[in-house]
Amino acid sequence: MQRYRLHHNPLGNSLLHGLLGGTLSAAVLMWRGRKEASSAVAPINAPSHWIFGDEALRADRVSARHTLVGGVTHEASAVLWGTLYEWLRLRRMRPTASNAVTDAAAVAALAALVDFKLVPKRLTPGFEHRIGRQGLVWVYTSLACGLALGGWLALRDRR
Repeated sequence: MQRYRLHHNPLGNSLLHGLLGGTLSAAVLMWRGRKEASSAVAPINAPSHWIFGDEALRADRVSARHTLVGGVTHEASAVLWGTLYEWLRLRRMRPTASNAVTDAAAVAALAALVDFKLVPKRLTPGFEHRIGRQGLVWVYTSLACGLALGGWLALRDRR
């Protein structure tokens, strides 16, 4: 039985999935930050709290210290989840667009569980301090959409 193979490049696929999920969720973070915290960059700055502590959770302006570190941290985390997503996709005997969405939803749900229930406070995303529950649902939904889009593009490229 042939397993899912996309240009024999799982690393490239992991990056694709993660960067799409990270970019979409960062856009949603900025939208929700503007709406809920009066600062589009506040939720992007927040993930830098793993290095800079609570000061990052209060940062409302663009800065290399918080925005760059927070943005890179967010994207790196999304690539990690994209790697798990690719691992799941590689184990599918018959990958489809439908199970690409199901797999993406499962990975995003796991990401939320890990982010808010399993890691120490210092390693949480931090943006939960700047946006509310509804915003968090949007963020993790957009992560799932980005992962699924990457899965769909990988399937499409395979044909």
